[in-house]
Amino acid sequence: MLNVAPEVADALAEGRAVVALESTIVSHGLPRPDNERIAREIEQAVRDGGAVPATIALVDGEVRIGLDDSGLHAIASREDVVKCSSRDLPLAAARGATGATTVAATAHLAALAGIRLFATGGLGGVHREAKDTWDESADLVALARTNICVVCAGVKSILDVPATLERLETLGIGVAGFRTDRFPGFYLADSGYALPWRLDSAGDAAAVLRARGDLGLEGSGFVLANPLPADEQLDPDLHERVLSAALADADAQGVRGRDVTPFLLARFHEDTQGESLRANVRLVLNNARLAADVASALAATPA
Repeated sequence: MLNVAPEVADALAEGRAVVALESTIVSHGLPRPDNERIAREIEQAVRDGGAVPATIALVDGEVRIGLDDSGLHAIASREDVVKCSSRDLPLAAARGATGATTVAATAHLAALAGIRLFATGGLGGVHREAKDTWDESADLVALARTNICVVCAGVKSILDVPATLERLETLGIGVAGFRTDRFPGFYLADSGYALPWRLDSAGDAAAVLRARGDLGLEGSGFVLANPLPADEQLDPDLHERVLSAALADADAQGVRGRDVTPFLLARFHEDTQGESLRANVRLVLNNARLAADVASALAATPA
């Protein structure tokens, strides 16, 4: 059921570097009409690193591994684009829907196509109210059973970061910081929590991925946490003020479950005058460049 774009198929067949990209950020995470332009910039960042970009989505029920111009335009502009996690894929495909893939769905489809590297913004995780709601992102379960390396800026700071780190450990998902010993907090370079492992080059990361294969650990994913540079992060004091106020308002207004994340992200965009969105774009571009570097290093060395 996979329609692999010719450029992507050729690169995979020849053992060249390919980086998967999610499409939810295009359809739901960025404002129109800038979303299509930024999506192309993300793809170009991958190309600049010597890899082929493979933005993944469903277009009229067809799973696309790599989008042509019309496919990317459809995801960026159509009003009927649904948000698809891995559980939604068969339903959306069977009904001929057009869908943007989340981290969980993108990771699954990328691995199915044979892609080893995936760049995104931030990983989903355990929500702050999970002790009452059991609300946990499907991203974590997907990575526990998918052979892919996800380059991300940690998890969104609106989540329960220590609980998410515990779940990653329990699920056997390896985590290392890229040139940092601290777990990044999406908008923030440092979430406040340490990491046990640090990698200082794309070659180091590629060596880890090869070792995972040699040790028979291809059944789960690996997270390479890539922080924003400190001078590009959201101001930490502003971040804390906005988060505290937004959490209090969410509680007062009875916002619960799956509605909490979009509520908080909207408040960040409004109360930071768009600076949170600009930080989001910067970190996705950073992650795309790093993923391309790692994919190129992996392709350059025989297995």
